[in-house]
Amino acid sequence: MALAGCASLTERREAPRASVTPFSTAKAEGPLPAGWGMKQLSRFKRDTAYRLVADPTGVTVVEARADQSASGVRKRLNIDPLNMQWIHWRWNVPALIPSADNTKRHAEDSPVRVIITFDGDMSKLDFEDRAVSARAKALTGEALPYATLMYIWENKAPVDTLIESAHTSRIKMIVVESGASGNGRWIGYERNIMRDFERAFGEKPGRILSLGIMTDTDNTGEATVAYYGDIHFSPKPLTKKEAQ
Repeated sequence: MALAGCASLTERREAPRASVTPFSTAKAEGPLPAGWGMKQLSRFKRDTAYRLVADPTGVTVVEARADQSASGVRKRLNIDPLNMQWIHWRWNVPALIPSADNTKRHAEDSPVRVIITFDGDMSKLDFEDRAVSARAKALTGEALPYATLMYIWENKAPVDTLIESAHTSRIKMIVVESGASGNGRWIGYERNIMRDFERAFGEKPGRILSLGIMTDTDNTGEATVAYYGDIHFSPKPLTKKEAQ
């Protein structure tokens, strides 16, 4: 569920947090909060530039600037999604990536992504997915996790569209914002992780291993800028009307 025009979910109602240090606790132009670090996608790709800046209200947020680049910011976790079923965040996208289309391999870019990785039984993966995981380890030093769920902003695909990555069936994307109508303003969201994972992968999720953000333009070769606010988990939705 998108909470259009929402300055920040956490400003209105405090929620239990699950080992996610908010960006807002850090100083603008300073280092990332404890536990957050850069995540390289490939040593052959240019890295997206991330830095802490102050939004117009003085709250510290992450600015992401991508120029033919792809990398992320990540925090390792160990969370049971059964206990923390909801994720909440906000972001701001001044403009879309004109040629991006996450349904096409050559254009699979997004100005903003919130990424959750999950543990699971790796022996259940087929040969192709194991091969992709092995290639990822060769490029980054890390094998792919059992499953990855991404929340993205798409140019055309309708909200709530489920998109499978062109690279592996173990990465699924859910469109939470589409088109340019929301450009240039902060929008807050909350999603039920259990429900989204079961829809995407047809099974219950294992433990949450990490949380990340990523702004990428490596496939389209374009440039973009975006902003991310705090992200946190909670056992229940924060709005009176139950979200997605």
